[in-house]
Amino acid sequence: LTPRRLDDVSNADADAFIAFGVGNWPNRAVEPLCEISFTPLCSPTLLNKVGGFSRPSDVLRANLLHLDDTEDWARWLALSKVENPDIEGGIFFSDMNLVFSAAIAGQGIAMGDELTSRRALSEGRLVRPFDIAIKSPRSYFLVSEHAKASHPVLEAFAGWLRSKLQENRILPY
Repeated sequence: LTPRRLDDVSNADADAFIAFGVGNWPNRAVEPLCEISFTPLCSPTLLNKVGGFSRPSDVLRANLLHLDDTEDWARWLALSKVENPDIEGGIFFSDMNLVFSAAIAGQGIAMGDELTSRRALSEGRLVRPFDIAIKSPRSYFLVSEHAKASHPVLEAFAGWLRSKLQENRILPY
């Protein structure tokens, strides 16, 4: 089960969660699945509308699409050596699906990862204007109750999940 919020593992009816966060779920068995890196992603329509992006500071000509806060954009712009960027504007979302929907619709440029954006990238609905990526402080985890963590069905599911991530060249822990 993937919770509505990617860090909410409170549903007692679920055997396990695929959760996104820093791995801090007290009183739960937490298995790291994969690390991710973030990079800017936008629609080809937006890229054409703004005349392309030739240097990292050019992303500031578009609406920045934020998931919850400005932290990921701040880190990416710092790594890209953009000085004193104004990143407080843009559009803020509490759900990554909404961020990607807005990016695909051409409403701005998102900070996304290969795992969740793979299909949109392969279908050409999103493009990656730069090869600069930042490692996220958050990752994907398989989270369950301690009593259920060693159940054969859950162990089989975890093994299958890890194999699919490796097949898709997503970096495991």
